Order: sequence, then C-alpha cells, then structure tokens
Amino acid sequence: MTSALVLLPGLNCDERLWRDVISGLDAAVEPLVADYGAADSIAGMAASVLAKAPERFALAGLSMGGYVALEIMRQAPERVERLALLDTVAGADDDARKQTRRAGIEAAEQGKYGLVIRTMLAGLVAPQHLDTAIAADVLTMAEPTGAQAYIRHQHAIMGRIDSRPSLADIAVPTLVGVGALDMLTPPALAEEMAAAIAGAQLVLFAEAGHMSTMEAPEAVVAAMSGWMAR
Repeated sequence: MTSALVLLPGLNCDERLWRDVISGLDAAVEPLVADYGAADSIAGMAASVLAKAPERFALAGLSMGGYVALEIMRQAPERVERLALLDTVAGADDDARKQTRRAGIEAAEQGKYGLVIRTMLAGLVAPQHLDTAIAADVLTMAEPTGAQAYIRHQHAIMGRIDSRPSLADIAVPTLVGVGALDMLTPPALAEEMAAAIAGAQLVLFAEAGHMSTMEAPEAVVAAMSGWMAR
C-alpha cells in the first residue's frame, strides 16, 4: 500500500475538510493536507503542493482540490501513484458560473465575506444537513480562511483550463467520488470524468452533498481504503 497521501482542500477549506477521513484511514497511511500558500492560480497551487510533497505519493482532491490535482497530473504525473477526485469537475466554468463567482467576489470585497459563506452553505451540504453540526462545522472552517484567500482562489478557479482533454492521459488507479446530492458538481459530471479515465472507479456517497468528506466520512473512508489498496 502506498503510505504517502497528499490531500488537497477545496475553496474555503482547511485540514478540517479531511479530519474525519484521516482518522478512519489505515495507520500505515501518512496523510499530508496541503497548504496553497499565496498562490493565485491553479497552476501556482499545484507547483506549491509539489514543492512540499514527497517524491512519490497518492493524491486526493475535493472540489477546488480536484482542479489542483488534475493540474498536478499535468505538471508531474510521474510522481503520482494513484488519484482520487471527489466532488469536482474536469471542465472549466461556463459564463453563468463565472458570473456567480464574480458576484461573490464583489460582495467579499465590500466586506460581506460572512454573508457570502452563509449564502453558499445551501449548495455545499445536503438539505438534511442544514441546521446541523455538520453545517456549523463547514461555516466554522470557512471563517478563518478569510476574504482575501476566497477572492484569490475564486479568481484562480475562474481562470482554470478545461482538463477534459487530458483525462485520457491519466494512467494510475483513479477513484471518482461524489455526493449523491451534490448540486455544485453533480453525479452526472463525475460519471463523465470516470468514463474518460481508463479503469476509473465511480462511487456515489449516499445522503451527502458537496462536502462528502464531512457529510459521509465513513463512506469516503471505505472508498479511499479500497483505492489505496489497488
């Protein structure tokens, strides 16, 4: 089993995104939750991760972390032993999605970052997890990341390239996982990714939205444990 596992957070996320998954993985796994530093592009984030990562590692990213993971597969595919793409997409933003991001950036620039993250919550977790400890944990995680990182990362996300043409180049054991109730990166898009990557395994996490590692950690651990053993 590969022991080194690099975990890539999503927008407004830190190590808490992966906390419950890490606690459930085999003790032989050595997890490292990446910090993107001051990088202001997906390519820059990938380079920052690679500079601190072990020489060879398994790689898992959720949401924005998935965009970074796909960029790492372009920059240094020889260093990645296996790949997990959770609640993410390979395509670039369409105009409507970019406009939504611009509205969030504008609000954050006006000092309304707290409102921005509260407004986002309904799209991040499944309906049954609103007004629960899971939703509160998502908000608590987002607050300290701050408006400046949010703005920087949203610009990076809008500027990312379309990764779909390079999916066929991925030649490592790949897990594609998605919350069955994910509204931001719905299962149909995960199915599209999995179909384009040779041998990829597609797993749906029942009763989870976009934050599957926090909403359904046991299911994610089960899927990732099998993936790490491939």
